[in-house]
Amino acid sequence: MEFNLMTSNIRFENEADGENNWLKRRSVWKNIIKDHCVDILCTQEGRRGQLQNANEIIDLELIDQHREWIPERMYPCIFINKNKFTVIESGDFWLSDTPDIAGSKSFGSAFPRLCTWLKLKMNHHIFYVFNCHLDHVLDETRNEQSKVIVSQINKINTEKIPYILAGDFNESPNGTVRKNINKHLKLNDPLYKLNEEDQGTHHRFDGNNQKSARIDWIMVENRFSCLDYKIIKEHENGRYPSDHFPVFATLTL
Repeated sequence: MEFNLMTSNIRFENEADGENNWLKRRSVWKNIIKDHCVDILCTQEGRRGQLQNANEIIDLELIDQHREWIPERMYPCIFINKNKFTVIESGDFWLSDTPDIAGSKSFGSAFPRLCTWLKLKMNHHIFYVFNCHLDHVLDETRNEQSKVIVSQINKINTEKIPYILAGDFNESPNGTVRKNINKHLKLNDPLYKLNEEDQGTHHRFDGNNQKSARIDWIMVENRFSCLDYKIIKEHENGRYPSDHFPVFATLTL
């Protein structure tokens, strides 16, 4: 079983971004997804309207049937190739003391943050995809949010089947979030496995990532193998799909 997975912070629709607002760059984003034959797409940021628009322009399907949308909230989402995958189960949990309460926040988080997940079947293989977006301000907030992720993954994945954790962690792999994940979840970072260059994924719509860290990750449980892993820096005439570079992996199980 082989498939392509991408994680992409799409930057929320914001008129203050001017020429870099969503309507100006969505075609660049769409073309990158098409050109890389993405089968599973994990996005961060975006409110319902922007995410539904994204769903209309790509050949993947947004899985949101489990969710009651809160208009002001930005959501991580998962889109899939329904010709390859069957959804067995899906859900959200919020990165708070009360993860089952939609819109809840704790630990001094600037905004309510959450993780969305799917249980998928491809041929005879079954696996989970978890996609999260952590706080962008405080180290201690992200530390506590990562503990919620660990706890909830263990609670959801009682069968101990293979899984993927992707998202915008707003922190480099050298921080406390990765330490918690390494200690409790034992996930692999394909970038290190393939000896790829560790480089920043956030920029200011200009492609300059020299001062940023790799805050967007794809991590896999050890029953997955990674054939390709890259940070995608493609643009069209200097216009980028977002202020984050998408991260791409080809995986087998």
